[in-house]
Amino acid sequence: AAGGIGEEQLRCFRECLQEALREHYKHHWFPLVPSRGSGYRCIRINHQMDPLVGKAAGMIGLSHERLFQLLPSELTLWVDPFEVSYRIGEDGSICVLYEGPQPGGKATKPLESRTSCKEEWRTGRSSPSKNYNMMTVSS
Repeated sequence: AAGGIGEEQLRCFRECLQEALREHYKHHWFPLVPSRGSGYRCIRINHQMDPLVGKAAGMIGLSHERLFQLLPSELTLWVDPFEVSYRIGEDGSICVLYEGPQPGGKATKPLESRTSCKEEWRTGRSSPSKNYNMMTVSS
């Protein structure tokens, strides 16, 4: 269990967040033009909790205070068709969390061949200086 949250509570949070995102993005999801609407799909925690994340947490009885303990105080998550990326801190590296196949067989650079965020940090690019316990949500 991540950060003292049980597996069942994490599963419920994941399901609640997926449903909240699905509903919120219903008319803002364009697989043929993935970047269209990307600002609308940006999830932001900047010393304030993103309403969608807060809603999902509230549905499982997780307080905003507890959520702030589990997540970084500055987190940006971009949810686009075929790619989910994130950045911790204002000056952190942007990292790809998920990349899926695009329609029409468009080749994308495999994640394994990309420079990892950890490697970027080692080579001197700016990266967050604080260690975070990340709560992962996957389907």
